[in-house]
Amino acid sequence: MAEGNNREKTEPATPKRLEDARKKGQLAQSKEIPATLVLLAGLLGFYFLGSYMSDNLLVIIRDLLGGVATDELTETNACDLLLSLLGQLGLVLAPLMLMFLTAGIAGNVLQNRFLFTMEPLTPKFSKLDPIKGVTKLFSMQSLVEMFKSVAKIVIVGYVAYVTVKGEKENLLPLMMMEPVNILTYIGKVSFKICVRTLWVLVPLVALDYAFQRWNYNKSLKMTKQEVKDEFKHREGDPLIKGRIRSVQREMARRRMMEEVPEADVVITNPTELAIALRYDRETMSSPKVVAKGAGFVAKRIREIAVESRVPVVEDKPLARSLYKLVDIGQVIPSDMYKAVAEVLAYVYRLKNRMQ
Repeated sequence: MAEGNNREKTEPATPKRLEDARKKGQLAQSKEIPATLVLLAGLLGFYFLGSYMSDNLLVIIRDLLGGVATDELTETNACDLLLSLLGQLGLVLAPLMLMFLTAGIAGNVLQNRFLFTMEPLTPKFSKLDPIKGVTKLFSMQSLVEMFKSVAKIVIVGYVAYVTVKGEKENLLPLMMMEPVNILTYIGKVSFKICVRTLWVLVPLVALDYAFQRWNYNKSLKMTKQEVKDEFKHREGDPLIKGRIRSVQREMARRRMMEEVPEADVVITNPTELAIALRYDRETMSSPKVVAKGAGFVAKRIREIAVESRVPVVEDKPLARSLYKLVDIGQVIPSDMYKAVAEVLAYVYRLKNRMQ
C-alpha cells in the first residue's frame, strides 16, 4: 500500500517544479482572455475611432473612383494606385490594429507575466507519434475546447438573433434610406451585438480561466517519492549531509585538541568540563579560549594538558561560566578578567617556582 501511495500523484507541485514548467513554456493559460480583450479593444476602437475611419475611408473611395474615372488605367499607374491605396488604408487602420495587438499581448501577460522562451518551438520527435496524437485528440482538454467553441457559437448566435429580433420594426424603413444611412444602422446594430456578447462572455472567461488553472495544477502534481527525490537533489541526501557534518565536527575537534599543548592553563569542573586558555601579552589584549568541552572531550583535554605539562586548575564557577558564555576562539568578557587573572597569576607563580 505504501508503494502504491508513493506512485499516486497526490502532492501539489513544488516551487521548483512550477519554475521548470514555466521555463519550458508550460503555463496555465486561457485563450478566451486574449480573445475577449481583443473584442473589447475592437469595440472601444470603433466607438472612439469610428467617425475618423469612416470619413477617411469615404475620402479614399472617392479619390479612388475619381482617379479611375478620369485617368487612363495602365499597368504602371495601376501598381502605383494599389500601393497608394494600401498605404492610405494602413494609416486609417493602424490605430485599430495597434489596439488589437496591445489587447492580445496584455491578455497573455496578465495571466503569466512576460515570458520569452524557445522551448515550445524546439523540434521533438515525440510530437510525431500518431498514438499520442489520437490520445490528445480525445483528451479532456480537447473535449473542453470543443465544448467552448460550440458554446461560443450558440451564445453569439442567440445574442445576434435576440438583438436583430428586437430591431425588426426598423428593418422595413431601411428600404427608403440612403446607402450611407443603411451602413450606419448596420454598424450600430453590430456594435450592440458585440457589446451584449461581451457581457455574456465575461463570466464564461472567468470559468475557463479557473478550469485552466485547476487542470494545470493537476497536470503538475507529484508523487511523494518525486517530492523526496527533489528535496534530496536540492538539499542533498540527509545521510550524506549527516556524515559530512560528523567529519567536520571531528576535524574541528582535532584542530581544537592541537591547540591544547599551546595553552597556558586548563580550567576544570573538575571532571565534567574543561576549558583551555591562552594569553600572550604581546599579541593579545585579553586571554582567549582555545579549547573547551564536556564529558569525554573534557577528559581528553585534561589528558593532553597533563601530557604537555600544561597546568590544570580546578575552579567550578569559573569553568561553568567560561563554558557557557565564551565560544572557542573568543576572548573572555571583561567581567571575568579578575577571576582569570587570579588563575593566570597562580600559574605564572607555579612556573617560576619550577624554574
